Amino acid sequence: MVIDDSNTIRRSAEIFLAQAGCHVLLAEDGFDALAKIADHHPDIVFVDIMMPRLDGYQTCALIKKNPKFSGTPVIMLSSKDGLFDRARGRMVGSNEYLTKPFTKDSLLKAVAAHAGRA
Repeated sequence: MVIDDSNTIRRSAEIFLAQAGCHVLLAEDGFDALAKIADHHPDIVFVDIMMPRLDGYQTCALIKKNPKFSGTPVIMLSSKDGLFDRARGRMVGSNEYLTKPFTKDSLLKAVAAHAGRA
């Protein structure tokens, strides 16, 4: 699953992952994502940090607090690369932190490391 308020980022990630044979779910924000996660149980979640309504930190925390999804790997996506941002991502339970602009290779490495599917 790719959660990002930017259509360009969602589509880029979708293309990269689909080319590798992954089935990709898309969500525009945390609220949209939480409903889809409950319905589809994704193997891995990529989530943007800076989003309206429910940001990536809040979305990650809600996923990790739910016993059904606490084991689902969550990869933070952000253009912010500061130590504080990375630490905050870890505090809410993220498994990895990728900076934008990401590459096809970095996305697929994250999938391979956390979901074993790439």
